[in-house]
Amino acid sequence: MNPYTVLEIDDNATQEQIKQAYRKLVKKYHPDKYIDNPLSKLADEKMREINAAYDMLTGEGASGNYANQGTSYRSSGSNTGSTDFQKIRQMINAGQYDQVMTILDNLSNRPAEWYYLKGACMMGKGWYAQAQNFYNMAYQMEPNNPEYQKASQSMYNSNRNFNNQANVGGSDCSMCNICSCMLCSDCCCESLGGDCIPCC
Repeated sequence: MNPYTVLEIDDNATQEQIKQAYRKLVKKYHPDKYIDNPLSKLADEKMREINAAYDMLTGEGASGNYANQGTSYRSSGSNTGSTDFQKIRQMINAGQYDQVMTILDNLSNRPAEWYYLKGACMMGKGWYAQAQNFYNMAYQMEPNNPEYQKASQSMYNSNRNFNNQANVGGSDCSMCNICSCMLCSDCCCESLGGDCIPCC
């Protein structure tokens, strides 16, 4: 599934254009408009697809890697037809993440397995927010697949645990606040002739 196609926008759409397209489609397909309507099930499915596409393009960490890079989702015209996903899994197990990502990005056939493997690459590279987005997409496409379900749930639990740990002691101890305090300390030190953070 190409999220740009789902949201009916160009591959080079800005974040604002993505949001506008999303709001327009939500108004059109919102399930509340189809209560007691034979099309209610289709509207539900369409909304799930729209939400998944929107999450892929605007989710945490998306802007630096694929939200503004349509090439990640554009068909390259080099569809292999019978993709050997088993071989790709072996490459992932061998830590060949960059090679696998190149292979995956050049495929125009993108079933749930494609999203799962892309998520595994992101996970291997330590890009956890993107990994969760791809795992979630694979699970949404095939909700009965236990492997996709486990990966999606595992990432969700890990992120929830991380957020809980980051907020121990209240919201004043969040990572953002710690970074802000460090930058303020650095500014103060530099104004007095010192340097708290050498790289800044």
